[in-house]
Amino acid sequence: MTFRTLPLLIAATLGLASTSPMARAAAQAGESNAAPAAQGVPAERMKDTLAAYQQWLDRLDQRNAVAGLATAVVADNKVVFEGTIGYADAATREPVTPETVFRLASLSKAFATALTGVLVNDGKLSWDTKLVAVLPFFRLKNDSAAEHATVRDILGQRLGLPKNTYDNMLEENVSYEELARRLDEVTLTCNVGQCYGYQNIAFSLIGDVVYAQTGDFFTRQVDKNIFFPLGMKTASYGREGLEASKSWARPHRPSGNGWTPFEPKEAYYRVAPAAGVNASLKDMEQWLIAQMGGRPDVLSPALLATLHAPEVSTPIEMHSAPWRRARLEDASYALGWRVFDYEGETLIFHAGAVEGYRTMIGFLPKYRVGMVMMWNSADPLPAGLLPMVFDSLLGLPHVDWAGIESNAPATAAHTAKGKTHRKSKSAATASNGTN
Repeated sequence: MTFRTLPLLIAATLGLASTSPMARAAAQAGESNAAPAAQGVPAERMKDTLAAYQQWLDRLDQRNAVAGLATAVVADNKVVFEGTIGYADAATREPVTPETVFRLASLSKAFATALTGVLVNDGKLSWDTKLVAVLPFFRLKNDSAAEHATVRDILGQRLGLPKNTYDNMLEENVSYEELARRLDEVTLTCNVGQCYGYQNIAFSLIGDVVYAQTGDFFTRQVDKNIFFPLGMKTASYGREGLEASKSWARPHRPSGNGWTPFEPKEAYYRVAPAAGVNASLKDMEQWLIAQMGGRPDVLSPALLATLHAPEVSTPIEMHSAPWRRARLEDASYALGWRVFDYEGETLIFHAGAVEGYRTMIGFLPKYRVGMVMMWNSADPLPAGLLPMVFDSLLGLPHVDWAGIESNAPATAAHTAKGKTHRKSKSAATASNGTN
């Protein structure tokens, strides 16, 4: 197991105070470009949280609960914790490192919305650009609804389509191009802009919009406007980009001897804006810093306020896991991000999953502290660690949301022989779809 906890650089004026309700987040989009001052987490609480996180990851490793995992905590624009466990490839025993590239699945959506925001600022398009004005093929079953649908509607998951429209056909190797042109066969569940319906196919129409308005491919625009300026040196799109990486995490299944790697599945790479990004932990640390306001030269405070402002209510998201049922008081979808009222604090969050990979990212804007986790196996057990970290950072009562503190393994796979781990360097939703 590898853990590296870097020096804590916490401001002298640390302290927790009550945050404004999530309902105020929408109003922030129109505020000044000046980034708000971070309140910070008390230094001792941060120290205790990182020590506890290391212990939880030790337990995760001891139980062989993942094939491999990479995680980091970022505070006040600094990486304060960086850890890896397990293997990028259990067959060759290649370890996960901070440079190992993972599939991000639906964490990709925030890159699409960030690029859109940059292009909006450059005058290439508008959040309110009508899809029918730039995409001749775009149709919905209701012609009037199609005429009103905007860029904001597809990126805010409020186009009115049923949840995960055509994801099953995408997994059956039907092309994105065909599915995007068959949206007019689907009965809408509500009028455009009126309800939440999580999409991958419809969301990826932003790639066509970008090409129509810039004359350049979507992935090249992300590379030029996001990856390169943020120093995300190993970030890429597609299976070819993944497998060209010097170190990349193979997807794994549990087996009698631990974990068995298998070939990455192509389906969700065909919807690049929704699920096509590959990135390492080093890349995602820079992404977190930028999303928390640390790179205003790339993502301005005004743009971040727009990206993180709630667009549509998502009450169903408050009940999909025990920690959500206990901690969330409100839930919305913004532009490529989920916005949670987490015990009175705003949590910006997203998760992703494709077969053999899972990812999570979240941050507390008021305190400018966040974390990212990526692992290359399907077990959801590590997902409980994220709320455990945020509970600790906020001084909330401790709950073992991951079930990691009990002695019993969560599944048979965790008791398999041949457990993979590395020594410490220093102390310190479709079933296979993307969500």
